[in-house]
Amino acid sequence: MSLRSVTADEALTRLAEFDAVLDVRSPGEFALDHMPGAVNWPVLDDAERVRVGTLHVQTGAFEARRIGAALVARNIAMHIEQHAQGWPKEFAPLVYCWRGGNRSGAMAHVLAQIGFRVHLVHGGYKALRAALVRQLDALAPPLNFRVICGPTGSGKSRLLNALQAQGAQVLDLEMLAAHRGSVLGALPGEAQPSQKHFETRIWAVLRSLEPALPVFIESESKRIGKLQVPSALLERMHASPCMRLEATLPTRVRILLDDYAALTRDPAELLFRLESLTELRGKQTVARWRGLVEARDFPSLVEELLAQHYDPSYGNSMARNYQDLMASPTWLVNDASPAAFDRLAAQIIAQV
Repeated sequence: MSLRSVTADEALTRLAEFDAVLDVRSPGEFALDHMPGAVNWPVLDDAERVRVGTLHVQTGAFEARRIGAALVARNIAMHIEQHAQGWPKEFAPLVYCWRGGNRSGAMAHVLAQIGFRVHLVHGGYKALRAALVRQLDALAPPLNFRVICGPTGSGKSRLLNALQAQGAQVLDLEMLAAHRGSVLGALPGEAQPSQKHFETRIWAVLRSLEPALPVFIESESKRIGKLQVPSALLERMHASPCMRLEATLPTRVRILLDDYAALTRDPAELLFRLESLTELRGKQTVARWRGLVEARDFPSLVEELLAQHYDPSYGNSMARNYQDLMASPTWLVNDASPAAFDRLAAQIIAQV
């Protein structure tokens, strides 16, 4: 039998070395957060976990363990039959559960008895999470960030995509957060991750970056939708060199109409989101925007949102957080096409 206990720090450091990372917690626990690349092999599903926990309270630990053991044994057998039949003997999985090790210990024991080279995380997910948070705070400060600033609609996200496509290092926080960062920024049909999983996604990117090379990142406020950017990363961004994008108004309108096309196709959802601005911008202003939506005059709506909402908010945020912005290099954007952003990305890479 080959079964080795590893610390959370060792598991995170060696994460890419394992042939599989098995999270044996329930699907609900897994959905809230899990290690990058992990697959869910629950030894108790959500309903079974509740059942065993209820038995523990109502009838005591012995009866709960008796029922739980049968469920766990059945589920482990199912996972092995469905997923492990093609594993060679030298296969080396990493296994973890929540904390205590009962669920992961059961899975690890059976896999090790078969002959696989099993590694079991001491302290489980809770220890992994604590180690990840420590590493996250330490990973951001050494990085060589270049912060892309520019008003809403100037194409910051498009530039990040073009830079990444040409091999530059990029940390795209809005992509990781599944949100564009504004009151209208929720992605249609895609929920944001939990705060913990957002941080796990950030950690996975940061640990892959080379500190000696530039890392391009979009200027962000401390919140992206419902999620908060880790403070150590935000502080590093605010202290990093900036570059400015300046776009003509027609270009900004075109970019936003393209990026938010799903909302213009769903006026009811657009109206719902605009209502959240009533307290900030006033009933009369929001009523006018509502009229533009009902008239399907989306270009005028975008122009008014930029002038009356986004640009004032952007100016205040930049003045607080990026005080050297006006002295930073400026890049002009007067073409919303992918080719134009590809050319701009190539120019920036050549000069940084």
